[in-house]
Amino acid sequence: MKVELITYTPDPAGICGEAAAVCTDSKNPESALRHAVGSGHTSVLEHAVFTFRVEGLSRAALAQLTRHRLASFDVRSQRYVRIHGIDLVIPESIRKSDFYVEAGSLLEDVMNLYQRMVDAGIPAEDARYVTPQAVPTTLIMTMNARELLHFFSLRTCNRAQWEIRHLADEMLTICKQLAPGIFGHAGPGCVTGKCPEKKPCGHPRDNSEWEETT
Repeated sequence: MKVELITYTPDPAGICGEAAAVCTDSKNPESALRHAVGSGHTSVLEHAVFTFRVEGLSRAALAQLTRHRLASFDVRSQRYVRIHGIDLVIPESIRKSDFYVEAGSLLEDVMNLYQRMVDAGIPAEDARYVTPQAVPTTLIMTMNARELLHFFSLRTCNRAQWEIRHLADEMLTICKQLAPGIFGHAGPGCVTGKCPEKKPCGHPRDNSEWEETT
């Protein structure tokens, strides 16, 4: 999977701070932002937006991602773009299992069938019905900072499905570096307090996990 931040609101903490300062008639935007976020008044974070390009996300994970409705998505079409020359997304649990060879053979047969169907004149939009959820896609996604905080709180949790958690981890690493004033304490509940899950995983995450390494 490849995750790239392609554009964002310049000085995101600055514009959100200005919004917070207007609300309280403050002369100190930075302090106003800390107070607003600390008080749960996160509407001021909606003024900063971030646009990501994601490549190699499976259709299975895409179905989870688009549940975050306060976001904008544009996804590579399977109606007009023929699927070919791709690496399917295979979970590590399957790769390490006794089923890997069988699963790989099945997926290869299915994708070969898809190609033959399209070659025979069946529209790609119909042939795609036989393709697996392992097919990767490319998308552009835009979220504001408020929705990103919500997204990170859910999807960086160890209880989240592994692929969307990997996506969220990559995005959070980028956002923390870019706007620490907004995302410095972002992440699942265990990062800043008590785990909200009924059945905690027992392995709390740490802010250092999202520090960019070189």
